[in-house]
Amino acid sequence: MSGFDSSLAVSAAGMEAQAARLRLVSENVANADTPGYRRKIASFESRTDGGDGTALVAPGRVQLDRTEPTRIYDPGHPLADATGHYAGSNVDLVIEVADAREAQRSYEANLRMFDQTRQMAKSLLDLLRR
Repeated sequence: MSGFDSSLAVSAAGMEAQAARLRLVSENVANADTPGYRRKIASFESRTDGGDGTALVAPGRVQLDRTEPTRIYDPGHPLADATGHYAGSNVDLVIEVADAREAQRSYEANLRMFDQTRQMAKSLLDLLRR
């Protein structure tokens, strides 16, 4: 695989991993008020590209956040126990917004690298045609 191909593969894998992370963040935000919902966390793993052994990032297994969910007092809620409490979710919207921004910026950085590599390959082909 040429240097251009490796660069495109690395940036495409990075965009795929960050897109998976953004999907999990959006699931967490959508379920922030769902009783008993546990926050999902994206993990990443390294994999190698077959031909030249280029190291790529890939979305790994989805993990559940182990922090305890908030206990909400509402004696009239159908899930309330004898004390009137039920388990809410453990999603913190401030953390989710920060994770979303980080994933978005990482995605954009990979996209810029992809575009620059594509433009360099195009310029090289234009030079070779002359």
